[in-house]
Amino acid sequence: MYYTIFLTVHSWVRWIALGLGVASTFAALGAGDEASSSRADRWGLFLMMALDIQMLLGLFLYLALSPFTATALQDFGAAMRTPSLRFWAVDHAATMFVAVIVVHVGRVLVRKATTAESRRWRLAASVGFATFLMLLGTPWPGLLNGRPLFRF
Repeated sequence: MYYTIFLTVHSWVRWIALGLGVASTFAALGAGDEASSSRADRWGLFLMMALDIQMLLGLFLYLALSPFTATALQDFGAAMRTPSLRFWAVDHAATMFVAVIVVHVGRVLVRKATTAESRRWRLAASVGFATFLMLLGTPWPGLLNGRPLFRF
């Protein structure tokens, strides 16, 4: 029961994170003046918060609730030879974790930038790359480990 609840919330927060990733990328690319740069930075902050929430939910699923990772962690060698278990045990988790790191490091680099143009490009690069990683690591329907677009 808890697994289903957490998985559903994790699935819905995915859409918030992806939407914020796309919005923050476009906001950063379109930021020309100081006001729009500040707006882009706020979108990036919201993305970072959504990814942090998503990561906490994912870690709880990974470490406590998921039957996939429980099976994978019992025999990690066998899990690496099974594509569906490897996806959940390593590929999905690692890709999403790197996306979270990219957003956090990007926000630090944005703060350290000396010019508005540098801030804009650093923000666009970090949130754009993190969004790409999220899209890459998502279990889209039709793929080997695909999941429904919306869980109810």
